[in-house]
Amino acid sequence: MNWSWLLTLICPLMMIFMMFGMRGGHHHGSHKKQVTTEQLQEELTELKAQNELMRKEIQSLKS
Repeated sequence: MNWSWLLTLICPLMMIFMMFGMRGGHHHGSHKKQVTTEQLQEELTELKAQNELMRKEIQSLKS
């Protein structure tokens, strides 16, 4: 039995399914959470405070 016709059909069909799958994945990324300037400022302040605590801990460990 000659299966070459099946391979000839599978290639384009798989390409179509892959294209639909890739297109579907891109739509999910467009619904990202919007971050406000205030939220970023709060996060930056928290990170600065954590950084300062770590610096103090490092200094106390060194001495």
